[in-house]
Amino acid sequence: MEHQTKKDDVILLEFSMSPLEKGEGVGEYVARSLEIIDKSGLAYRLNPMGTVIEGPWDDVLSTVKACWERMRRDCNRISTVIKIDYRKGKEGRIVSKVESVQRSLGRTLKT
Repeated sequence: MEHQTKKDDVILLEFSMSPLEKGEGVGEYVARSLEIIDKSGLAYRLNPMGTVIEGPWDDVLSTVKACWERMRRDCNRISTVIKIDYRKGKEGRIVSKVESVQRSLGRTLKT
């Protein structure tokens, strides 16, 4: 039986994507992906090692695919790492997971 994803199938997806043949500085390629992610309207957080996106499964995956499609236009080899966290019925975890840890510590952390 095939599962149909629903708008309430919200996931957190962390990914990093970079070309392998463009040298050490790949910021311009990452910036192109962030432009796509920002325009998607999905919640996201950039971090030094990747980006976390929150939203419905299909929307998040199509955004990552759009980043890949853009990068492959002028990159011959692309490294991509993806990690997905799904928790039924939970939204806003891109913020609440960090807040939970901060409450446990009783202080604000660098994020």
